[in-house]
Amino acid sequence: MSSARKTALVTGILFLLTFVFSIAAVLLYGPVLHNANYIVGAGADARLRWGALFEIMLVISAIGTAIVLYPILKRQSEGVALAYVAARIVENMIIIVGILSLLAVVTLRHAGATGADAASLVIAGKSLVAIHKWTFLLGPGLLGAGVGNGMLLGWLMYRSGLVPRRLAMLGLIGGPLVVASGIAVLFGAYEQTSKLSGIATIPEILWEGGVLGIWLIVKGFKPSPITSGDSRHVGVDEGSRVSAAAAA
Repeated sequence: MSSARKTALVTGILFLLTFVFSIAAVLLYGPVLHNANYIVGAGADARLRWGALFEIMLVISAIGTAIVLYPILKRQSEGVALAYVAARIVENMIIIVGILSLLAVVTLRHAGATGADAASLVIAGKSLVAIHKWTFLLGPGLLGAGVGNGMLLGWLMYRSGLVPRRLAMLGLIGGPLVVASGIAVLFGAYEQTSKLSGIATIPEILWEGGVLGIWLIVKGFKPSPITSGDSRHVGVDEGSRVSAAAAA
């Protein structure tokens, strides 16, 4: 198995894992996300802890996709490839803030407050859940799916030809749609869970949630000049050309 094939296989597996871990975390977080009085109720702390663990695994696998791809993508455009790595790192730092906010709910729930203190605790719990809601919009939404996997990775895959360009178009179309929808939610045009928001995410879900990962696992990269390590091919950015010339 060639180095490029191994990279494609590992990247494909990591993309599918991010999809699985994110869905598992959302399902496990259900009790705290949908029960305003969770913090003073019986609770389901074990589920929340498992959800946090799955999100930590999501963070590791998501950053891994960018790191594993970087050595190949930088041959197409080092600047854009670095921007992709940065977008994924910032996205997942925001996700970690969301994890901490829900774990704080678990900690406060054991305070055992009653009366007026319980009412204050409920407000605190709602505030922490609200933080998680916004981190979900800004992290995996705007930065991750929209800018990172959609616009930046979509452009890199389209220009390099590492995957069929018709597939890469899903990212190029889906990324801007997710960004536009996220901005609309940010300014109160509609809710993040609305039908419009869901429709806007369909191309991006298909791109990073299934098509890209499965393609890389089953087919690997298409033959491309950048997989051979030849930086003199058409499409390399000017910065890379200058670097290559200087090295020569």
